[in-house]
Amino acid sequence: MKYKCILFDLDHTLWDFETNSSTTLADLFKVHDLQTRGIAQFTEFKKAFSRINTDLWIRYDAGLIGRDEIRFHRFRSILAHFGIHDEQLSMTLSDEYVIQSPKKSALMPNAIESLEYLAGRYPITIITNGFDEIQGTKLASSGITHYFKSVVTSARAGHKKPAREIFDFALAENGFAHHEAIMIGDNLITDIGGARNAKVDTIYYNPERSAHAETVNFEIHDLKQLLQIL
Repeated sequence: MKYKCILFDLDHTLWDFETNSSTTLADLFKVHDLQTRGIAQFTEFKKAFSRINTDLWIRYDAGLIGRDEIRFHRFRSILAHFGIHDEQLSMTLSDEYVIQSPKKSALMPNAIESLEYLAGRYPITIITNGFDEIQGTKLASSGITHYFKSVVTSARAGHKKPAREIFDFALAENGFAHHEAIMIGDNLITDIGGARNAKVDTIYYNPERSAHAETVNFEIHDLKQLLQIL
């Protein structure tokens, strides 16, 4: 195989964002007794979070908003959706979510087995648009920090995926050429599109097997398929 290093996305690719986020939201819903404050069902609270959070991250990745918009307006918008206008509660939920969620340890299926295999053969670097302090906690909490040679965040690189520059930064830091690397990620815009911008080969992780029309070098629905490719 021609590749000499692996670039990995973190959220939704290795770290199971949906499970970890859902567990955290359930804790917050119960602790703050949100049912008596006007949110009848946890499922509705979770659904509102998913919609609003996804929209904010799409805007953040596109450079339309900054990180504070996510941190400080996310739960304000969620509560407002249910007719709740409580600034103190929204800030409390925001702070506790940011503290608690990264401490959750669920990983995507077969993540450990795949990392064990790959780390013995390649240096692996995380490339993420997530925030520095939070991503480090996620790696430590899930017990996978030691698999990675480096972690490149958008804050450290000065650019966010899908910008070519964050890939340039990661490869230069590790001493590899673009044609020697391959990027593994679940997002067709930031991960796959970004790697394509940087002339880096791609493996699209598509566990839901969603239909798409993007060009990728490889596509998998289970991380254990990486053992066959790499």
